[in-house]
Amino acid sequence: MTVAEYAALCSKENSMFYHSSVKNSEEARKNRRSKNEEFPETHTAIAVSTYLSYCILILYGHVRDFLRRLGLMRHGKRAIKDDVFKLELDFSHFYTRNLYTRVRDSWDRPIASAPGPIMDIMDRYSDDYNITFKYPGTVSKVLNLGSYNYLGFAETSGPCIEAVIQRISDDGVCSCSYRRDLGTSRQLKELEALTARFVGKEDAMVFGMGFATNSANIPSLMGKGCLILSDSCNHTSVVLGARLSGAVVRKFKHNDMVVLEKELRKAITDGQPKTHKPWKKIFLLVEGIYSMEGTILKLPEIVELKKKYKAYLYVDEAHSIGALGPTGRGVCDYFCIDPSEIDILMGTFTKSFGSAGGYVAASHEIINFLRKVSYGAAYASAMSPPIAQMIVSTMKVIMGEDGSSDGQRRINTLAENCRYFRKRLQEMGFVLYGSDHSPVIPLLLYHPGRVTAFSKECLRRKLGVVVVGYPATPLVEGRSRICLSAAHTKEMLDWALEQLDIVGDLLRVKYNKINNWI
Repeated sequence: MTVAEYAALCSKENSMFYHSSVKNSEEARKNRRSKNEEFPETHTAIAVSTYLSYCILILYGHVRDFLRRLGLMRHGKRAIKDDVFKLELDFSHFYTRNLYTRVRDSWDRPIASAPGPIMDIMDRYSDDYNITFKYPGTVSKVLNLGSYNYLGFAETSGPCIEAVIQRISDDGVCSCSYRRDLGTSRQLKELEALTARFVGKEDAMVFGMGFATNSANIPSLMGKGCLILSDSCNHTSVVLGARLSGAVVRKFKHNDMVVLEKELRKAITDGQPKTHKPWKKIFLLVEGIYSMEGTILKLPEIVELKKKYKAYLYVDEAHSIGALGPTGRGVCDYFCIDPSEIDILMGTFTKSFGSAGGYVAASHEIINFLRKVSYGAAYASAMSPPIAQMIVSTMKVIMGEDGSSDGQRRINTLAENCRYFRKRLQEMGFVLYGSDHSPVIPLLLYHPGRVTAFSKECLRRKLGVVVVGYPATPLVEGRSRICLSAAHTKEMLDWALEQLDIVGDLLRVKYNKINNWI
């Protein structure tokens, strides 16, 4: 796709409906929210009380471990012997044993339906302090505010599902081979061509697992003698891929272009450690939307830095592709920046496309290189036919190639839902992170006790939410991560807001109100 073609795409009428502030990158830069607005400062009283809560829990955990060693307390239905403690002396085991296990019923709840706007959660209970769970065989219907079903394609009926069922009848459920052997089919070639066209790159390669798309391909692209500058909030798959590459990895402050430029200058002037030779390559590893923070990458600024310092840019669009931009083509579409400005675009099909797997899109040279050396192509099974068919079907709907406007309707509905829901939560007094246009809305809860209480109170009111605490977040920034979908109706959102308003008052987590600090 040429620059002229992409500019024409950004000037479509439907982009005006999305938001007029992204007609070009200059206007987008002026209208983007500041960093302080994206991350409200934690009040000192909240931070102190949160640290105090953890201190009390850790002290209580040490007392429990001491009583277990004396045989005065049992861990579930069994006593823990002293030799087991010797294997579990590190803090991670201590944290799991004494803090996480006590509230484990707030996480990992199994579902018994498609993760649509309304889903079934399996009822369960524990009689051994959450060591194990028992299931009575009943389910509870809840409004789903926790799944990455951004465009609402997690359905059990419709033309996309019918195409998948037909594909299973024709080709079965598994390719039974890896890509280099017999795993490459005409369908996968069609999917790769369609993906490249969708994201605006020359070529693309697809993989059966989103996590492995990063962890298996970053080591193939970067190696010894290279420098990786990685955002401090990058996903674990990006972090693992960087560590496995053998390159030197340095983190920079989240979405802070001033700090990144300082790191780039230092890297170029100092060179490699000890030898001070120039780096073979300098890679910038970032994400389109950061799933735990809800922030959007400052793409115009990072593209400028990439050009200025001759670095390579790798953008993980797992959460932004399909969910961001007037035509759903991700962060490039959002800022109206031509995709050729980014060296490598990576994304997953598990969020907006209602399927599984991931892709890497780049130039013909880079993709052909990956087809030869990628661990994902050499050691992993190829993407299964029904998974690939679901992606092809949903992508054509998003692009409007199915002959309908359903894809554009979903994109517009998601954008409206994001703005409306976030605005209402802010009016209620909740502290939120992230951008107005992000489908991920982190709602700050801070205290560990309130994190788990929020999850249980919401479930009691038939709301399915995801809560996140340490170590997935900083110690004092426990939160609930709300994910919106185009499948959510206005009535659903209003009912959810009504319930969240009640829970917020009950647990006193509306921290923008002065009387709820403690």
